[in-house]
Amino acid sequence: MQRDREPAHRLPADFRFGTSTASYQIEGAVDEDGRGPSVWDTFAAEPGRVRDGDTGAVACDHYHRFADDIELMRGLGAEGYRFSIAWPRIQPTGRGPANAAGLDFYDRLVDGLLEAGIRPMATLFHWDLPQSLEDDGGWLNRDTIERFAEYATIVGERLGDRVADWVPVNEPNVVTMMGYAVGIHAPGKTLMFDALAAGHHLLVAHGRAAIALRALGAQSIGCANNHAPIWPGSDDPADVGAAKLFDTLWNGHYLEGMLLGRYSDDLMMLVEHHVRDGDLATMRQPLDFYGLNYYNPMRIAAAPETAELPFEFLDVVGYPTTDFGWPVVPDALREWLIMFRARLRAAVPPIVITESGCAYDVGPDEHGVVDDHQRVDYHAAHLTAVAEAIERGVDVRGYYAWSLLDNFEWSEGYSQRFGLVHVDYETQVRTAKRSYHWYADLVAEHRRHTADG
Repeated sequence: MQRDREPAHRLPADFRFGTSTASYQIEGAVDEDGRGPSVWDTFAAEPGRVRDGDTGAVACDHYHRFADDIELMRGLGAEGYRFSIAWPRIQPTGRGPANAAGLDFYDRLVDGLLEAGIRPMATLFHWDLPQSLEDDGGWLNRDTIERFAEYATIVGERLGDRVADWVPVNEPNVVTMMGYAVGIHAPGKTLMFDALAAGHHLLVAHGRAAIALRALGAQSIGCANNHAPIWPGSDDPADVGAAKLFDTLWNGHYLEGMLLGRYSDDLMMLVEHHVRDGDLATMRQPLDFYGLNYYNPMRIAAAPETAELPFEFLDVVGYPTTDFGWPVVPDALREWLIMFRARLRAAVPPIVITESGCAYDVGPDEHGVVDDHQRVDYHAAHLTAVAEAIERGVDVRGYYAWSLLDNFEWSEGYSQRFGLVHVDYETQVRTAKRSYHWYADLVAEHRRHTADG
């Protein structure tokens, strides 16, 4: 038995394999069929915001090629597909009646997935906020919560009879930190700790959307939160304290908000003037699964007193890195899963790895082969880490590889390739990589092994 196929023999029979994407990163067609502008259209059009001036205007042209992409999923054999719905396609200004053409597109996508035997997992917000709402304050404006609840109802009424799993908000911590605190992502604001207002509104919006979907009969609602083990830069008490503060800010603030309906004392003083009666209860909705987006641990040290933030980021040394410079540490995933369960115990619903992946810039060779063996090693090692966590009693139900396709990687443009499928952005030709074939073989072997008992 090959070492890289070992997870097939260690994961439970009902374990679900899948892949993930996001609307702005793959769809393109930003000005077709009534779609309105999003914050990422605006952000990418500003010089210097995105590497090489790249935009998502065409991306992978998935809007026109989704049927071909479903065939790629069919060939992969994975049971699940996590995609996101572009809010500006449904409500071009984030308000008012639905755009019929936008809903029709996702109708066709979901029907195609079901015909191919693939379980749809729909994310309502994967960062492409309608620009009109941002003009009114975006997630800093409490009214956006109401608009999001209305949008969730529109989508749930149309697709709720066929979408199996729902994620209201993708990575509220990343939106808050990268978009509103330090400005690396859209909408590009640099509010530092004042950005926590956006984070609070995102959590309440998550709850309001969950309530709306549940009222429409949704049976499986979860989340997709980005979490990372936070390691102190040294044993110095200042570094340990800075790491604990960042761990609260990055991890605890959002998982405790969703699962326990509370904020830590350290951060409550920074958000309490945004919290209204009922908000904490609204955030804490029953979840059928807890989605974990995992990529790597972070190493944090205390910053100089003159710095704008009280912590600074250090390299995680001693591990291989991806082409993005991210450390590859599968053991950290296993440990995070174990500690998550130990810390919150009964409050933790079944877990699904809703994203995990790596960037390696490997293209087709002279024979048309994309030999991304590093990606094979990455997913094999991380699935093994998941299997080890399950063997330690953690209830993990699935793993969705990021990403099905190479795509627009936010402020990095098209410079980072995460896909199981290579995309030539000039011709839109798709080429299944070695990792795609490995993943397909892993899924098939898992089925054979579990069928044999």
